[in-house]
Amino acid sequence: MGVKIVHQGYHYTIEHFGRYTTTATPGLVFVPPFFYGVGRKVNMMEQVLDIPGQEIITKDNAMISSDGVVFFQVLDAPKAAYEVSDLYNAILNLTTTNLRTVMGSMDLDETLSKRDEINARLLHVVDDATTPWGVKITRVEIKDIRPPADIVEAMARQMKAERIKRAQILDAEGDRASNILRAEGEKQSKILAAEGRREAAYRDSEAREREAEAEAKATQVVSEAIRDGNPQALNYFVAQDYVKAIAGFATSPNAKTILFPVEATQLIGSIGGIGELAREALGGHADAATAKARPSQIVASPFAAERTRDGGGLNTGNGPRES
Repeated sequence: MGVKIVHQGYHYTIEHFGRYTTTATPGLVFVPPFFYGVGRKVNMMEQVLDIPGQEIITKDNAMISSDGVVFFQVLDAPKAAYEVSDLYNAILNLTTTNLRTVMGSMDLDETLSKRDEINARLLHVVDDATTPWGVKITRVEIKDIRPPADIVEAMARQMKAERIKRAQILDAEGDRASNILRAEGEKQSKILAAEGRREAAYRDSEAREREAEAEAKATQVVSEAIRDGNPQALNYFVAQDYVKAIAGFATSPNAKTILFPVEATQLIGSIGGIGELAREALGGHADAATAKARPSQIVASPFAAERTRDGGGLNTGNGPRES
């Protein structure tokens, strides 16, 4: 009668004529019979207590149903045995009332989105309340929150509207970004085109400048030749304009036959003068024999019937003599 076996995970309270005297830990314990006895067998392991579902009115007057679980462990067996009459019922009612208090002080949206905050507040409140009982609340968890069907439907419509709003905002932002990029591209294209036109204008002006310099150089050479007593240099400008005029007639799309309004031999004479000028510019000197032979060569051309030299003038036989 006096030998007791305390199982692992339990503590027994030993009473002497109904008064607590000591706590028996797991193992073999000798209890004197008749004078001492085992009072309470306290479970020292961590335990789970279900919180049944209950109706809660939130701060914004929405009716919801919620349930949860509580994890607790007895740390002091005598307090758990003698400080509270029914430990399990006390923890259950304490958690239930505090659950209603915490969730009732929050809006519906907060109760659905802030479960961690609800769990932390419940743990703090219930643990403080159970400390005198020798109990440690290790964890409080909300298992489920069930709003009414009409509220669920309204929330679904709200979520749909919010998603549509976000989609429209994203579409607008995409169009805005696209327009900005398109405008930037057009701007860059116009800038590059303007730079190209500026570069082309610069190149054209540079080419005209070079052409003017070349023309000035040619005019200078011709002027020096005339100054040195060579009148054939004047034929350079005459032949240049003449050739351009003949080219204009040749390229006309409406003309099948070209009629020369002036004597063709004038072109031959001008070309001969240009050759003379070129030879003199290169340092060559035409001899007297070549100068005498030129009229006979021109007479042999098909553009003139005869050519005579009289006092420095040119007579083609078709018009007045030119000096």
